[in-house]
Amino acid sequence: MTQLGSLMAGVMFIWAIFKQWFPQELSDQIEKHFQKLVTYFYPYLQITFHEYQGDGFERSKAYVAIERYLSTNSANRAKRLKANVVKDCQSVVLSMDDYEQVTDEFKGIKIWWTSSKTIPQQRAFFSNRDDDEKRFYKLTCHRKNRDIVTKVYLQHVLDEGKAIAVKTRQRKLYTNNKSESGGWGSKRTMWSHIVFEHPSTFDTLAMDPKKKKDILNDLTTFSKSKDYYKKVGKSWKRGYLLYGPPGTGKSSMIAAMANFLEYDIYDLELTSVKDNTDLRKLLIDTSSKSIIVIEDIDCSLDLTGQRKEKKDKKEEDKEIKDPIAKKMKEEKENKGSEVTLSGLLNFIDGLWSACGSERLIVFTTNYVEKLDPALIRRGRMDKHIEMSYCCFESFKVLAKNYLDVESHEMFATIGRLLEETNMTPADVAENLMPKSDEENGEICLNNLIKSLEDAKQEARLKAVEDAKIKAEEEAGEKNSEENGEKVEESEAKIDDEEGKKDDEDLNE
Repeated sequence: MTQLGSLMAGVMFIWAIFKQWFPQELSDQIEKHFQKLVTYFYPYLQITFHEYQGDGFERSKAYVAIERYLSTNSANRAKRLKANVVKDCQSVVLSMDDYEQVTDEFKGIKIWWTSSKTIPQQRAFFSNRDDDEKRFYKLTCHRKNRDIVTKVYLQHVLDEGKAIAVKTRQRKLYTNNKSESGGWGSKRTMWSHIVFEHPSTFDTLAMDPKKKKDILNDLTTFSKSKDYYKKVGKSWKRGYLLYGPPGTGKSSMIAAMANFLEYDIYDLELTSVKDNTDLRKLLIDTSSKSIIVIEDIDCSLDLTGQRKEKKDKKEEDKEIKDPIAKKMKEEKENKGSEVTLSGLLNFIDGLWSACGSERLIVFTTNYVEKLDPALIRRGRMDKHIEMSYCCFESFKVLAKNYLDVESHEMFATIGRLLEETNMTPADVAENLMPKSDEENGEICLNNLIKSLEDAKQEARLKAVEDAKIKAEEEAGEKNSEENGEKVEESEAKIDDEEGKKDDEDLNE
């Protein structure tokens, strides 16, 4: 060992002298041929699996599967581990730390797995940021086992990783981080997430049973239609438009859809997206089995009149002669998001929308008439669902959820009032919710009846007021017309008198 150490030290000394006195090109060539020589005699095969491939927009599926597979085999063998708490602190998942190695056995074959990463040389040594670090797993095995490892073992690892993912999957609610002028600068900060634990289901959703059944059938058919979508030449996605007054359960519907299909939710805030390019990057970074949601699409960006605005902008620029005022106007317009209607349409069903599969795209709005027809046409928003005011069937679901009451003598009165009054499910639920221990089901039902009667009275008074205003406007228009006719008659009379006078003058 002493002689070997002395020999290695001598070789390293000679190599350092060689690199110092000989040209870089020559030393690179010698090093390349030396590596080939070592590889020729090296008895092991090495395969590297990088965390990100290509441009690095999406994590490698192979890397993720290997990470899950090793997490179940490294806890008892690795000396240094990383811990990750999942499922609301109910369990801890251990995985290999960086620069750690574990040994795996498969059909009597030994395989070594190493977790490592590369760090950019230009990064300062005191920096704690790991944005540019590139992690990878390296598999090492003997050359004689090459076929078994590449054709059988690797497929076994990928299948096991997928099975573990299904078993331990924890659904998440994502939101996009605000895009700065220079972009994100890191592919890992485009989306932030928390654990998705919303309790809404289709059983607790206050909706007409027929409409609810129709939606459930549509979702079930979609989740089983992978081969059908491929057959007809469409990407495996479907658009849903939820529209209706505030408080009718649009957000609860989205949560129920996610719980039914066991999908993740990506809540996309368009005002935080800088431009169409960043919008595409966000789409690429979403996963399959997910719901991409844009709530209140009519309020997110002014997408309804952009085609007309381009023309109006040119006309306004002609009117602005002061260059300083024009520059201030342009800076004000450029401060906000530059996402366009065209960019959003391409996001929904353009070429980039086919980068993933098994996705739902859901828009919500309170005013569907404000949206551009191109945005909500069939093929983009395939199914339009109206979330309307509370009906009697919806009320019975809420009464069961909040009061555990399935029938009561006051149900008939409530049903009649619901037919005569518009009240949202949110308002009905608020009246049914007990506010103290003294309030029982009967008190809550009485509270609801009173609220419905008050709402009915308010609606009646508003209708009377609106009718009065309309009558006054019509009367004003009528008076204006009568006054206009009188003025015209007076003018005509004056003209006639002046004409007669002119005739008399001519006769004289």
